[in-house]
Amino acid sequence: MSRLFRGFYKIKREGRHIKNAFKTFCEHNPHLTLEQFIEHFAILGGAEESIELDFFEDVFAMVESNFVKNFTKFQNLVSPSYLLETPYRELLMAVARGDGKFYSVIKKARLSESAGERVIGELVDLHILQIEFSRESPLRTDPKHKLKKELRSYRIQDKLRFVQPFMRFWFGFVTYYRKNLLHGDAVDFLENFKNNYERLRTLVYEQLCDALLVKQYENSTPLLSHGSYWNQHSEFDILAITGDKKLILGECKYKDRKVCKNELTKLKAKALQSGIKVDVYALFSKSGFSKELLGMQDGKLLLFDLNDLKVLL
Repeated sequence: MSRLFRGFYKIKREGRHIKNAFKTFCEHNPHLTLEQFIEHFAILGGAEESIELDFFEDVFAMVESNFVKNFTKFQNLVSPSYLLETPYRELLMAVARGDGKFYSVIKKARLSESAGERVIGELVDLHILQIEFSRESPLRTDPKHKLKKELRSYRIQDKLRFVQPFMRFWFGFVTYYRKNLLHGDAVDFLENFKNNYERLRTLVYEQLCDALLVKQYENSTPLLSHGSYWNQHSEFDILAITGDKKLILGECKYKDRKVCKNELTKLKAKALQSGIKVDVYALFSKSGFSKELLGMQDGKLLLFDLNDLKVLL
C-alpha cells in the first residue's frame, strides 16, 4: 500500500452526526419538501425545537422574520452565552467565514497558537466544534528528505467544523451585523445573506451526500474512511475507501441545473493533479444529470440526485 493511499484511512465520524441531526430536523418539520429540508436545516439545524416554521415562508422570508424581527430571541439560543464574547466570538467567526483550516483560523482570529489551541480544545469539549482530520500524507517521509523550496513552508492542517448548522449560520452571518440588528437595521445583513447563502447550503449538502454514500455501502462493503479531502494541490468534496479497498472520489453540485460530462472531466483532471488513483467516481446533483452522463453510469461512475437523500430520513 502506498504512503498516499495509507493517508486516506483515518476514520471519519461526522457523517453519523449530520445524518441524525438532519433526520431530527425533518421530523420536527414534516410539512417541508426535501429541498426545503436542506435549505432550512443549513440555517436552523440544532435549533429546530425553538422555532415553528411557517409553511408558506421561503428561506429568505424566514430569515428576515426570525433573525431580524426576533434577533434577541435567537441570540439567546447561543449557549453558553460567553461564546458571544472575545476570544470565542472571533475564533468562531473565523471558522464560519473561512475554509476552517486549523491554524488559518487561529491566525484569522488574531490569537497566538497556544491560546488558539486552548480555545479550540474548549469548544470541541463543548461540542460546538468538531475536528475533521486531514488525511494528507506528510510531504517529508524521511528526515534527510529535502523538500522543494516552495513546499518548505507548507503545513498540513486539520479542519474545524461546527457541530450544529445553526451555530455556523449565527457566527458566519449574524454576529458580524449584531449592532445593526439590535437597532433594527437589517439592510446589510440581508444583502450579505442573499449574496452568500449558497456556501451555507453547499457544505450541508456535501455532508449529507457523504452520509448517503456511507448508507449506500453499509450492507455490502462498509466504508473504512470517508469525508472531504484536501491536500497541497486541491480539495475534494468526498473521498472514501470501501471495505474492499476501492477509492471513491465524489463531487457535489447543489445547483438549479443538470450536471454534465464536463464536471466529471474536471474531477478526473483534479484527481490526476493530486496523484489520486480513483476506482469509482461519484457525482451528486440537486437537479439531475445530462443524458450523456446518465448513459455513462456503470460500476465506475455512480450518480445520485436529490431524491436519493430520502434514505437518510
